[in-house]
Amino acid sequence: MTTIGTRPAQTSVPAFAVISGDQVHDALRGREKEIVEVVEATYRLHSDGASVNPPSSFLRFPDRPTSRMIALPASIGGPDRVDGLKWISSFPRNVVEGLPRASAVLLLNDPETGYPFACLESSIISATRTAASAAAAADWLSRDRQRPARIGFFGTGLIARYIHTFLEGTGWSFDEIGVHDLSADSAAGFRLYLEQTGTAGRVTVHHGAEELIRQSDLVVFATIASQPHVSDVAWFDHNPMVLHVSLRDLAPPILLKSANIIDDVEHCLRESTSPHLTEQLTGNRGFVSGTLADVMAGRVTVPTDRPIVFSPFGLGVLDLAVGKYVYDEVARGGELQTIDNFFYERSRYG
Repeated sequence: MTTIGTRPAQTSVPAFAVISGDQVHDALRGREKEIVEVVEATYRLHSDGASVNPPSSFLRFPDRPTSRMIALPASIGGPDRVDGLKWISSFPRNVVEGLPRASAVLLLNDPETGYPFACLESSIISATRTAASAAAAADWLSRDRQRPARIGFFGTGLIARYIHTFLEGTGWSFDEIGVHDLSADSAAGFRLYLEQTGTAGRVTVHHGAEELIRQSDLVVFATIASQPHVSDVAWFDHNPMVLHVSLRDLAPPILLKSANIIDDVEHCLRESTSPHLTEQLTGNRGFVSGTLADVMAGRVTVPTDRPIVFSPFGLGVLDLAVGKYVYDEVARGGELQTIDNFFYERSRYG
């Protein structure tokens, strides 16, 4: 008998639980340090080969070219196994209607029987694992250089908000916080959010990308860009650390002048990401310094004489790990909402 969270996994059909966004939010709120530890442990498992993380599958629409849905199947091994699938949509036009751009669900599967045992609202899980990954990278990549005191956010949506929350929740503080967005309303809204959090840093809205980048020691790209739009290498002459979360903002010349840390080579160098375009331009992967797991294990040393760019593709195993954490927390609190007889055929012979 193995254990999934607090529920023993037996050879019978498992109970099926539905975990709402409210429950997910409550399980994760104020636990930034714990979630970063979960993400770091998952990166180590993945690096050690104790996971299965196939390429993501993209569903695109000829009549809606800006929209997409992505399936991320994954499996985590080790002492606390779980399999599953994240199904996330990105519909940028939602923003015009006042709706969040992304929506998602996460299915957790019992590794003994293959049966799903939980469905979780996952937009919060997705934002959380992205922010936790960024916070982990900011920590590890700054250990051999002066810790950034000025941060700049290029893109001011949900992901930017979560990254700010996770940085502050894991002990970061900034003297200055720069904000830039193509939408003036979004930039103003993010500035208001920052001021309402009581942050000690001075908040400045920058009207141009160059100004934001040049005045930031740590730059966070959290846009919906589909192709590179920042190409001037000189903007990075002060060797900032860059969390390139949205993956398609930077032109290849910038990456070629930087030390590039990614989460997974095969995943990150595909789907026309900036690292993928750089590989196509050069014909090789020599510009990739290593993975974050390599840095954590001491296999890669982070240089101080050039920009550092962290480009995380976003691994399904991270969603599983955070989703499993949520499931365990809700189960421990005795608040799992299970659906009786969700599976009709519960015996092979009826």
